[in-house]
Amino acid sequence: MVLFVPSTILGRSYLLFVLVLIVGVFAQHEWQARDAFDEIKIQFDKVNADNCPIQHHADLFMPLDSVSHKPDIKEVNVNPVFPNRTALLHLQNMALSRSFFWSYILQSRFIRPAINDTYDPGMMYYFLSTVADVSANPSINASAIYFAPNSSYSSSYRGFFNKTFPRFGPRTFRLDDFNDPIHLQKISTWNTFDVQDLGAHHPDSISKDYTHDLYKINEWYRAWLPDNVAGRHDTKITYQVEIRYANNTNETFTFHGPPGSEEIPGPIKFTRPYFDCGRSNKWLVAAVVPIADIYPRHTQFRHIEYPKYTAVSVLEMDFERIDINQCPLGEGNKGPNHFADTARCKKETTECEPLHGWGFRRGGYQCRCKPGFRLPNTVRRPYLGEIVERASAEQYYNEYNCLKIGWIQKLPIQWEKAPYHIREKYLDLHTEYRNYSTGARALHTEHLNIDQALKYIHGVNYRTCKNFHPQDLILRGDVSFGAKEQFENEAKMAVRLANFISAFLQVSDPNEVYSGKRVADKPLTEDQMIGETLAIVLGDSKVWSASTLWERNKFTNRTYFGPYAYKTELNTRKFKVEDLARLNKTHELYTEKKYFKFLKQRWNTNFDDLETFYMKIKIRHNETGEYQQKYEHYPNSYRAANIKHGYWTQPQFDCNGYVKKWLITYAVPFFGWDSLKVKLEFKGVVAVSMDMLQLDINQCPDWYYEPNAYKGTHKCDEKTSYCVPIMGRGYETGGYKCECLQGYEYPFEDLITYYDGQLVEAEYQNIVADKETRYDMFKCRLAGASALQSALGLVISLFGLTRQQRRQQQQQRQKQQKSANSRAYCAQITEATLCISSYCCRLWSSLMSVKLHSCVRVLLAQNSQTC
Repeated sequence: MVLFVPSTILGRSYLLFVLVLIVGVFAQHEWQARDAFDEIKIQFDKVNADNCPIQHHADLFMPLDSVSHKPDIKEVNVNPVFPNRTALLHLQNMALSRSFFWSYILQSRFIRPAINDTYDPGMMYYFLSTVADVSANPSINASAIYFAPNSSYSSSYRGFFNKTFPRFGPRTFRLDDFNDPIHLQKISTWNTFDVQDLGAHHPDSISKDYTHDLYKINEWYRAWLPDNVAGRHDTKITYQVEIRYANNTNETFTFHGPPGSEEIPGPIKFTRPYFDCGRSNKWLVAAVVPIADIYPRHTQFRHIEYPKYTAVSVLEMDFERIDINQCPLGEGNKGPNHFADTARCKKETTECEPLHGWGFRRGGYQCRCKPGFRLPNTVRRPYLGEIVERASAEQYYNEYNCLKIGWIQKLPIQWEKAPYHIREKYLDLHTEYRNYSTGARALHTEHLNIDQALKYIHGVNYRTCKNFHPQDLILRGDVSFGAKEQFENEAKMAVRLANFISAFLQVSDPNEVYSGKRVADKPLTEDQMIGETLAIVLGDSKVWSASTLWERNKFTNRTYFGPYAYKTELNTRKFKVEDLARLNKTHELYTEKKYFKFLKQRWNTNFDDLETFYMKIKIRHNETGEYQQKYEHYPNSYRAANIKHGYWTQPQFDCNGYVKKWLITYAVPFFGWDSLKVKLEFKGVVAVSMDMLQLDINQCPDWYYEPNAYKGTHKCDEKTSYCVPIMGRGYETGGYKCECLQGYEYPFEDLITYYDGQLVEAEYQNIVADKETRYDMFKCRLAGASALQSALGLVISLFGLTRQQRRQQQQQRQKQQKSANSRAYCAQITEATLCISSYCCRLWSSLMSVKLHSCVRVLLAQNSQTC
């Protein structure tokens, strides 16, 4: 190879310039050293669908701490869950809910013991249940139920009583339908699902057996299975359900379920991120919860039938969609975290704060100023991590700093009452504190007094609710602002059940006849609907009640049917179920509820807005499941509602209801075919209710069209600071912080750089009550004091300038004194000068030669004509 070197000076200069330019471009990011994120990213890109079968087993898994800050079910109702972990929280709640349902329904045979038949759900029930898990939750990528060998009973085959499948693993995962021939638009809808029975394979294909070690990625199976309990009866926790049926008969049913939330390790186990080789071919993270059953069955000897885990509920989501935390470990940011301390914030003057919604990529944080530092006057907000990560070396080392705050003050220890004019000034800013209404009227004033409104809301309970008018127990809708975001996971629980019922009513036909011994699924039963409704309350601790309300004559062999599951304590193992069809008074009938009538009228005729979900179902060929075959209707679809099609009610305190709390209800409809199977029709609604007092209040300003009753009720000094909401404070005042505006600084010596809203609210109450307060000090200072730092050189310079100025002043005063003396002397000799007559000529020459005062010489010169 011959290297071309230009011979002319111009050519060599040009070549040198190009070389320097290339080196400068490629070297401008060399300040970023390789870290833990780069290692995980290399592994992430290394494995793909083509090479995953030959990859080493360890390369298919990432470290366990690559997903940090997993939600702890023991702290869900104690500490707030970070916004970037709400999807993981919903993932574990869904897995827990599915585990409770399958544990309940598999043991519900003890409610109505069968002689020669089984009440177990059919295969389509399993398939469509996993489809609904994925279709109703965009953040969930796959759902599956894996049974242990010879542990799955089914009603889908004739003469299959008390027999089991060798393996049974119904699984659904979301397909990218961009190139699917069903969709001519060539748009990814993510509403197409691949449904398979992973237990259907040839017995000799052990690499396809999800229970075998050669199935590389079955860590979710080994998390709980196989369960070797050695015949003991006391290894599985029990849950109690009190059921009241429509005919007023009662029953208390106790069933075994997953471990309790207070147990160690708890009911949920998260797997390591793994590459789903041969299936979805993505990096996934799974939440795994065991399913309990009484095994073996139908022995007629109860003492040899013992509870054990016979299956696991596995729900998975994309690893790419889980936010990483690049901030260093600390008191409020505990590990383990594989990506800890990979942020690029300058630790000398800034600190890292994670942001949500960035997924698996760099830059999901912001660099805030440390206490004692402030942003430059030209910077409005903290430095965004994505901008810092993309900066060149010159930009990084010269920018993204905070300036030190000078003249830091101490908070006052001795408080005093605010002077009259100061108190009046702050009361004029919030006129609602001068003449305010109390009780229920506090919510109907033009300017809402938030303290009186909350005092009324918190004052209503099961003891005092009888003292109020029924209209006062229905609040304004805007007092529950934020419910759609904060209770979104709970609403998805209802959407999931509505999706499942819609899918089952539209896809499964109980009268359909198949070849061989396979039979169609039976219609939905009361126990199944009770179990599905109960599982919502069991799976999500924020749901206080759930109901599945069927339209008149739409449920099999029932005129009305409305199972209503609820709890009366937050953390409990005792639950209750009521069939609301038991209430036969007109005003008590559930079809008269406002949300039921609204949804029925809305979806009475027009169904164009419903979502369409497509399924590609593959079932087992026979009982032994030697291979898979396409379902008779392949592909098929169903239409159902999404979360936007639901209805949110106003907060209401039902003094005569089962749950005596301020409840917010979300209801969503489900649909099925009419009697002729020609068009869809409204079949009923699924409703969930949450406690309004678990919401976080937002007192910060907002757009005029936002329906928030409490917006603008903060007490920050708007001239120097702005309001930022803080989550986790509950339905109380003070859920915000007062951050300094651009060009202002926090003047006090403190561990934080803002004024806490709870402290600000408390001090303002002292203003209202005319007590000792320091509210007037909760202001930010103009950011200029840092330029006045006391240094030795500065003091010496100031001292020198002062001495020089004093010397100049003394010299000026001396000159002024001499000038005054000269003017007095001139006045004295003026008269003598006027007497000069005949002697002036003779004395002129001699006088001019003598050194006289200037004024004398001037006078002599003026009288020279006389001479």
